[in-house]
Amino acid sequence: MPSHGKIPRDDIIQFKNCRLLRDHKLIIDDLWVRNGKILNPEKLFFDEKTYADVQIDCQGCIIAPGYIDVQINGGFGHDFSTSTENVLDGLEMVAKGLLPHGVTSFCPTIVTSPPEIYRQILPRMKRFNGGPHGAGNLGVHIEGPFISKEKKGAHPENFILDYENGWKDVMAMYHDLTNVAIVTVAPEKDCTDEVINEFIKRDIVVSVGHSMANLKAGEKAVQEGATFITHLFNAMLPFHHRDPHLVGLLTSDKIPEGKTVFFGIISDGIHTHPAALRIAHRVHPLGLVLITDAIPALGLEKGTHRIGQQVMEIKNNKAVIAGTDILCGSIGSMNECVQHFFESTECTQIEALECATLHPAQLLKITDSKGTLDYNTDADFILLNDKLDVLANYIDGQLVWEGDKAPKRRVTHIKK
Repeated sequence: MPSHGKIPRDDIIQFKNCRLLRDHKLIIDDLWVRNGKILNPEKLFFDEKTYADVQIDCQGCIIAPGYIDVQINGGFGHDFSTSTENVLDGLEMVAKGLLPHGVTSFCPTIVTSPPEIYRQILPRMKRFNGGPHGAGNLGVHIEGPFISKEKKGAHPENFILDYENGWKDVMAMYHDLTNVAIVTVAPEKDCTDEVINEFIKRDIVVSVGHSMANLKAGEKAVQEGATFITHLFNAMLPFHHRDPHLVGLLTSDKIPEGKTVFFGIISDGIHTHPAALRIAHRVHPLGLVLITDAIPALGLEKGTHRIGQQVMEIKNNKAVIAGTDILCGSIGSMNECVQHFFESTECTQIEALECATLHPAQLLKITDSKGTLDYNTDADFILLNDKLDVLANYIDGQLVWEGDKAPKRRVTHIKK
């Protein structure tokens, strides 16, 4: 629980004795916050001629932007793909549960479902800012149903569809796209170009995945506007030397100039081998986005649970469709994924952290507010030790969670 209580939002807070992740470096500097924003101290000193109201000694901790998870199916017993009357209650429960794992914002993900599920859930999944109630909702990630049956993974095959009438089928399925931030499609399907263009017009990120596509189809999708690959290596054709398929997008020479193809990767120790993590990182480090793909069993004990329209079970530290060995999502948290990635790739702390902060913010085009510690951005950040254990979580400049490993920080209220 927070050790120093709630500090008034309009107080100037100075975080001292810390290392800031800023401009691709860990720098020894102070972090200044007021009214939920990160401040430029020079303007405080020279323009306002004022100083801190409160000083917090971080005792050498790393301060990094809060983690952003752009693909999470649920957690703590709640499934985003299940139609209930308490959609917002479940959303807020997950948002609260993510705080100890360093997440300050996320994209709740809905897997392949029948039309009535989308129509009931999507209008209720309204975006909200983070705070003591939990991490912020950046918008829904719809994964399906316009994907490949051959690479369905845990998605129920009977609900997977083609576009018989192009964009009309999309709107007939989803009905309301107001709260949608990302959509995953299989690029090899007919009418995909039209569909991608329509999503792009609505400022919705298009991701390719759950697909049998070859590299040419993937390149065409990117040329039309797709910018993301859903959980690289999983639910797609594997790399082949004569056709590298969607994996080849990481080194394709057909990507429009100045465009970055981002790719999600599940670094939970189950879905992706450490050698594959190293390959992806070394080939295209600036596009790597760590995701959890977490399911409702995140934070729960082993046993049987429901995800979307199917039943799954936790066994041997992994989640599978009940009665099979088919993976159906992760039970790893974001801080565990960051730590596993850091250890498996032997990358720098900076690189590991940016894969869960800067890169997802770049994907969503929200770096003016999230994913950095730049001046005037939202004061959503986390404190970590050198092992990248999350020690504390701040949203809107306020302490929203503090762990047992956090040092007892000295807080000084300055009298003016």
